[in-house]
Amino acid sequence: MSDVLTPAHIKVPGAARSKEDAIREAGQLLVDSGAVSPSYVDAMFEREKSVSTYMGNLLAIPHGTNEAKDSISRSAISVVRYDEPIDWNGNEVRFAVGIAGVENGHLEILGKIAIVFSDADEVDKLLAARSADELYQLLQAVNE
Repeated sequence: MSDVLTPAHIKVPGAARSKEDAIREAGQLLVDSGAVSPSYVDAMFEREKSVSTYMGNLLAIPHGTNEAKDSISRSAISVVRYDEPIDWNGNEVRFAVGIAGVENGHLEILGKIAIVFSDADEVDKLLAARSADELYQLLQAVNE
């Protein structure tokens, strides 16, 4: 499962100022990469209606519903970092990580992202990164 993340899937800084726009921004990067069809972004909003994708440590991981599996052509993630926190149901989010996984591949990807973001020092490094390329270098573990 290599190359689920490439520098083209990373946006620093993100333009969104709301949770809805952040979901759209993370989803559009997945669409632009060819990993998902535009209908997957709609499924990301459906998932958010049923359960918040806020994970803690300034991270939200918007992803589609199980019914959207047919809109995924390959596993990929997108990463958007925001200079100003986004209000995510009362929680501050600085990273929206969109995930699309073929055949439950999202579970392995989620695990790798969770490991990185569970370490406050790693989150501080991600916040300090000055470019998409720097973020990409720090997040290389998701491609391994």
